[in-house]
Amino acid sequence: MSFDDPRGTWNTRFSGPDYHFGRMPNAFLAREASRLTPGQAVLCVADGEGRNGVFLATRGLAVTAFDIAPNGVAKARALAAEQGVHVDVQEADIREWNWDARTYDAVVAIFIQFLTPGERPGVFRGMQRAVAPGGLLLLEGYRPEQIGYRTGGPGNPEHLYTREWLEEAFRGWELLRLDAYDAALDEGSGHAGMSALIDLVARKPA
Repeated sequence: MSFDDPRGTWNTRFSGPDYHFGRMPNAFLAREASRLTPGQAVLCVADGEGRNGVFLATRGLAVTAFDIAPNGVAKARALAAEQGVHVDVQEADIREWNWDARTYDAVVAIFIQFLTPGERPGVFRGMQRAVAPGGLLLLEGYRPEQIGYRTGGPGNPEHLYTREWLEEAFRGWELLRLDAYDAALDEGSGHAGMSALIDLVARKPA
């Protein structure tokens, strides 16, 4: 992926008729969605073509989602219309999102590992500020071992998550789940095959 032109890179990936990561929700998010209650406000960060935001909206959640790629935003809106739900989908760069504009009962961040090591701490602090007291942050990403699988994700291990980094980043939060494991993904052409995953569900202090 080109860090010089992330909008162009993702816009190209999302330009085809198929959904690059499929239409179905991320498996981790589907497993953890029962922690969320209909009517709660959720922010889906860098939600691509909308599979996760639309899934949550079908469960009665009030979803805001954003992505940097116009093609992704258009396909997310189309998917929401197809499913008969409303998602407030916006075009925005994760590096420029106003995390302090409002708070949410949950923030969802699935495979946002395009951030450089220098960008990541600021974005994570922003996401944490966007969670209301007592709310949740749900995150799934790849561990450095993913480099060997070559089934998705960045090729630079510095962009990947370790248990130790997440424990430090969420110090003071209640870690409801922090699991590192290998599993086969079947999420369109973008994530396919055995993968080195790490899942986090963290509750912000009330």
